[in-house]
Amino acid sequence: MLFTTPPVFPAAVEKSERRHVVSEELFHDALIRERKRADRFEEALALLIVTIDRRRLGPPAVARLVESMSQSQPSADVIGWLEQDSVLGLIQSIPAREPGDTATVFANAFRRELAQCLTSDHADCCSIRCETYSSRSDAVAPIIVDPGKHRHQPRVAQLAAKRALDIVGSAACLVGFAPLFLFAAVAVKLTSRGPVFFRQQRVGEAGRLFTMFKFRTMQVNCDHRIHQEYVESFIQSSQPAAAAAGAVFKLVGDPRVTPVGDFLRRSSIDELPQFWNVLCGEMSLVGPRPSLPYEVARYKKWHRRRVLEVKPGITGLWQVKGRSRTTFDEMVRLDLQYARNVSLRTDLSILLATPRAVLSGKGAR
Repeated sequence: MLFTTPPVFPAAVEKSERRHVVSEELFHDALIRERKRADRFEEALALLIVTIDRRRLGPPAVARLVESMSQSQPSADVIGWLEQDSVLGLIQSIPAREPGDTATVFANAFRRELAQCLTSDHADCCSIRCETYSSRSDAVAPIIVDPGKHRHQPRVAQLAAKRALDIVGSAACLVGFAPLFLFAAVAVKLTSRGPVFFRQQRVGEAGRLFTMFKFRTMQVNCDHRIHQEYVESFIQSSQPAAAAAGAVFKLVGDPRVTPVGDFLRRSSIDELPQFWNVLCGEMSLVGPRPSLPYEVARYKKWHRRRVLEVKPGITGLWQVKGRSRTTFDEMVRLDLQYARNVSLRTDLSILLATPRAVLSGKGAR
């Protein structure tokens, strides 16, 4: 919806256009964009919220209010309608070290400016508050993080089609790959002590934990700190995973892996039990790689969106695009790109590209 002249405050809107006041939809889009930028660059932002009494504040006063907001904060990133014609908002980048103190100074400065531009009769016609968002803090303002109806969510029909594909595809694979299940189970059981299946806690959609199943490829009771240190180093590094590794989150020459386990990994047969997770609705055929809790603990705020916006998958966009050649940040960007464009057509194209990635060694994880 583009900014049009609302019927309530025509004079105010004329001023608003000159002051670059954007419509409600565009302002919420800007709010989402600025929040993502704050996450990416570890900055902070403040949202000044001015609620207007529409019954008492006429168009001339609203025009003066808009002008006051612009003059009090000339470096403001965006000024617009948080709720069209009733709640104005101003987005301002602030220092990340002490966002609360800076926001208080910011709000007080505007209150002083507002007192000068409005008459005494209109002084109590506005309420002012300021919310802050910092990428370094887990305590975030909900209005900044969750702009409600303006969030871009996949359509219900798309999600229903995706779930239908997951059910049909996972059920067919569980039946069709039954001989491979039997082969892998016997091979694991005969060559090393321990259970056939490896169960591990992973982080699913919206941050919910679930138990992911794989065929066991390592010795039992082995030390997982080797993998944890490797993953944490990769997340913090700006370098791509080594091409020789063959996969981002696996180690070359890992002493914990059994000979049979090495074959199962290279052939991706160890991943087959995850079709059960898909059938149960914990995973999808296509989506981001399911993260480990200690990985998520090392994520930056913008990284966490990959475990919030869509279900993890057996395969995904970054798996078929050559994972060993990407940095962690690039991998996350591919996951977020997929989340923004979820569709049945996208899923089918990724599924069709997966066998080639597996045979070339790019898809084994």
